[in-house]
Amino acid sequence: MRMPKLAAASFLGAVLVTVGGCGEKSKYVSVSGVVKVNGQPYAKAGVFFQPVGGKDNPNPGRGSYGVTDENGRFVLKTDDGTDGAVVGKHQIKIVTHQANVVGYDPAVGSPDNVPGPAKGKIDPIPADWRTLGNHTFDVPPGGTDQANFDIDSVTKKK
Repeated sequence: MRMPKLAAASFLGAVLVTVGGCGEKSKYVSVSGVVKVNGQPYAKAGVFFQPVGGKDNPNPGRGSYGVTDENGRFVLKTDDGTDGAVVGKHQIKIVTHQANVVGYDPAVGSPDNVPGPAKGKIDPIPADWRTLGNHTFDVPPGGTDQANFDIDSVTKKK
């Protein structure tokens, strides 16, 4: 009778040790930078960093987010308030973080040929920046204040 209880206790202990390792926190480091559009600091841009998992670490941690100030400067945090971003490779997405701004590319138009929004309401950030997967950034182990992005707008005047 004693043997099954000992086996069950050993099994439970092994499960707890294994599960305890799964809850280990990812390493977050300070990340900040500047977003420019057509060479000028860009205010009110949402900057998203999504860590890229790998074979050895499929879930590296939470994504991070920041909003640029009037100088185009942003500082990243996670949705739970942790400062910074996970160390490693990230997919980047940058969008205008303002009401009434539409992500419309006048060079492409719309599939149903509906006219675009009023000129002042078109997001100057090109569609390839507004989608994850097109741009990446490697967050170094010591963090960085040089996560800088200089975006050429498709809506700029030539």
